[in-house]
Amino acid sequence: MNRFGVVQLERVDLADVEWDRLDAFEDRTVFQTREWLEFLVATQGGEPVVARVLDRDEQVGWFTGMKVKRFGVPILGSPFRGWTSGPIGFNLREGISRGAAVEALSRFAFGELRCLYLELLDRRLAFDEVEEARHSETVPFKTFELDLSRSEEDLFAAMSSACRRAVRKSEKVGVHVEQASGEAFADEYYEQLEDVFAKQSLSPPYPVERVREMIRLVEPSGRLLMLRALSPDGEPIASTIFPVFKSFAYFWGGASLRSKQIMRPNEAIFWHAIRHVKGLGVPLLDLGGQGEYKRKYGGRQVEVPFLRRSRLPGLLAGRRAARKVYWWAATRK
Repeated sequence: MNRFGVVQLERVDLADVEWDRLDAFEDRTVFQTREWLEFLVATQGGEPVVARVLDRDEQVGWFTGMKVKRFGVPILGSPFRGWTSGPIGFNLREGISRGAAVEALSRFAFGELRCLYLELLDRRLAFDEVEEARHSETVPFKTFELDLSRSEEDLFAAMSSACRRAVRKSEKVGVHVEQASGEAFADEYYEQLEDVFAKQSLSPPYPVERVREMIRLVEPSGRLLMLRALSPDGEPIASTIFPVFKSFAYFWGGASLRSKQIMRPNEAIFWHAIRHVKGLGVPLLDLGGQGEYKRKYGGRQVEVPFLRRSRLPGLLAGRRAARKVYWWAATRK
């Protein structure tokens, strides 16, 4: 058992980071890679933070995050809500306490980095590993996960009967799913996303430039799966984006034209993605958060602790208020 204060973080200059060595960790995800950090810098501004995790001066893992300023407040996010990033957090050797690493991270964030606020979402962190602290809260990040180690037959059978019928219907009417590439896909995806939000007289909460930057910076690494569904006459009618790396794939975003949903392209594209990611040998697909419509794909619902801590009283309440204002303003542009 790690004792308080034994585990510590030591920042590493980005020029000295051995990215291949970090990427070799079994628990590594695409959101911790150099390419994803470059995407976050390009779209959020900020200063990437990579740090060694030391236990009694022995290196046992790594932390990845980014330091930003919002309304003059220095923040360490790993990730920060609004970045449109999946979980980041730690890469740790087997047997190292993530709880001890979290406490070390708090000292590192509020000490050496001189931050006033911290947010952490680490998909391997358990609720009972997070200690209670002043000006701190832990809320559940709810999502669905698909175990892709099962056979295709079992995966299809796990879907709801309505979803299976939708997949069969899409095949019957001639919907075709193909892999997409290139930055132009961003405009195709975003046009469909605008159509989705227009149903409620809203706008997407992020600009098309964010999608372009992700494709520009992450796609060359081979860690971005982009799919489009085509109608029988070749019209793009649905699209999805999945960051994929090692043991973990993530549903980042999807959209479709409302006028073509009778062809059930969404179910078709998800079933294609499930089989494609499974074929890559990736054992887990995270559906990117909650949403009742995701339940039909047969995943199990899980909850991951989303940790928020501040050095000062009142910042947590301010963050909650700012999040509501951000969403309201972003979707009504």
